[in-house]
Amino acid sequence: MAQNGGGRKKRERPNILITGTPGTGKTTTSAALAEATNLRHINIGDLVKEKNLHDGWDEEFDCYIINEDLVCDELEDLMEEGGNIVDHHGCDFFPERWFDRVVVLQTDNSVLYDRLTKRGYTGRKLSNNIECEIFQVLLEEAKESYSEDIVQALRSDCIDDINRNVSTLTDWVRSWSSLP
Repeated sequence: MAQNGGGRKKRERPNILITGTPGTGKTTTSAALAEATNLRHINIGDLVKEKNLHDGWDEEFDCYIINEDLVCDELEDLMEEGGNIVDHHGCDFFPERWFDRVVVLQTDNSVLYDRLTKRGYTGRKLSNNIECEIFQVLLEEAKESYSEDIVQALRSDCIDDINRNVSTLTDWVRSWSSLP
């Protein structure tokens, strides 16, 4: 591995975090990008289930209560190695050093509402996620947690947006090894 100016070893392949409100297309985008770039797709929700990296079930929100320390411990070696696309709706608990690009997918509220109701979201779970998107909570979280120059917001309303995003990110991955 090459050394960067700070003396830390530079990974040979980048790590990308794809985040956004549930229903914005994180998993679809991540899977397509992994296929296009041969990077490893890590869906945090699936990882939490498979490896029991949780502290039980949240009845109100119908999801696991993620144990962030266990998730970070599980991922540490893979992230240091590089070549990962991490797919999760939150971003503030991952170490900043892990990511070379943080992508926040954003979706029009009417499109998002339809997607979430088709998934069976109702009541507080539905309204919280719509409000999260309206107030750009995840974009703000990303900007507070990572250097703003690696945070990129991308529109994700339709398949054309997803295809364009995958193409843009694939170009970035290909050029990454030549970046200083």
